[in-house]
Amino acid sequence: MAIIREKQGVWTPGLRRTVAVCSLVFAIGTALQNFVIIDPRMIELAMRLAGRTPAEAAAEAPGFLTTLRLVGNLYLAGNLLGLLALWPRARIFWVTLVVNVTQAAGVFAIPPAVFGASLELYGPAGLLPSLLTDGGALVLSIVLLVRWVSGRKATRSVPGDQGSTCR
Repeated sequence: MAIIREKQGVWTPGLRRTVAVCSLVFAIGTALQNFVIIDPRMIELAMRLAGRTPAEAAAEAPGFLTTLRLVGNLYLAGNLLGLLALWPRARIFWVTLVVNVTQAAGVFAIPPAVFGASLELYGPAGLLPSLLTDGGALVLSIVLLVRWVSGRKATRSVPGDQGSTCR
């Protein structure tokens, strides 16, 4: 069994398909969050909820919106890179792991007022894209880390194995 795992590595066909499907779902969620939920009205409300005056919120919202959308576009691109997992020769394991670990941290990095504004303007549906992408990214990150650790343990029993199992 260890020899088969050493040849395949952690990046098995089933895991690659799982990563690709999750990446597609996360890309859709990120695009919805970035271009539908996050808009000037939501950002201004979030700033007012965080204690800014209406005038301050109106003045600061465009810059904050631009920054949030830039970060969202980076995650959208990162999620779309995860689709490369469908190709066996793509060495995308670590990129996928980094994108998902950092996206999972979004729940803690995004100011609570942004979630409050989303909830106030759009109801629970306004939170769904972020919860789906950030929560899903946490689950996928855990799966990837567990597979990597278990793959490393399995290949350590193979004599002469020197390389990473993340192929």
